Amino acid sequence: MSQDPFTELKNRQREMWASFGPTALFTTPVAGHVVRFAGIVAGETVLDIGTGTGVLAITAARRGARVFGLDLTPELIEQARENAAIARLPEINWKQGDAEELPYPDASIDVVVSQFGHMFAPRSKVVVSEMRRVLKPGGRIAFATWPPEHFIGRMFAFVGRNSPPPPPGADPPPQWGNPALVAERLGNRFDAPFFERGVMKFSALSIPHFRLFMERSVGPMQKLVESMAGDPEKLERFRAEFDALATPYHFDNAIHQDYLLTRAHAA
Repeated sequence: MSQDPFTELKNRQREMWASFGPTALFTTPVAGHVVRFAGIVAGETVLDIGTGTGVLAITAARRGARVFGLDLTPELIEQARENAAIARLPEINWKQGDAEELPYPDASIDVVVSQFGHMFAPRSKVVVSEMRRVLKPGGRIAFATWPPEHFIGRMFAFVGRNSPPPPPGADPPPQWGNPALVAERLGNRFDAPFFERGVMKFSALSIPHFRLFMERSVGPMQKLVESMAGDPEKLERFRAEFDALATPYHFDNAIHQDYLLTRAHAA
């Protein structure tokens, strides 16, 4: 088997997302939206890619689905198991693994879902191919992503400008929030996608409160701030620019984060 050219990138991702746990609280309502949008019903087999702490997988399991949760980061899988135990859903199957090499048989899944997860895999073509491979005939996908023109997409572009470049050929995550590009990526493997939008509200008493949370809990921000610890002036400029970026989205004591939902049936 040939060596994955993105192994180092995936290793960094595995490490940097280990602190994500506290952020999952804010994504919980979005998980409910995704499950409803996906039309998941009792008895279906569901795969949640990039499950994190399991909020989407657990939401699907509460509807009576048979659920598999996959994530690159083992620390998050452990938190997902704990959340499932609290929810009294121990039958969910959790696995540490790669969205570009799904450890599931062909045509074994009714619904593949992802909440801000699969978009971080570096090769969109590989991810789409793997999603389609594991889907049963007539199966469907449904996922939430961050549009590039709204806050989180702009934030990742900002972080990217201040970080070492990814390996050649890596697709920027916010591209998954562009409906035209999503339709192009799904191509003839899926029917024409259907889109819906929503807003995730992230409680924040002030912009500095929000930034501090991000620096402690969101891997890319956390690693970037750590890298600037020896240059206080650079760090101060970075924080000032981040605050300016976030300010228009902060009102009613919340950061308003627009997201895109995509649903499509296997062709």
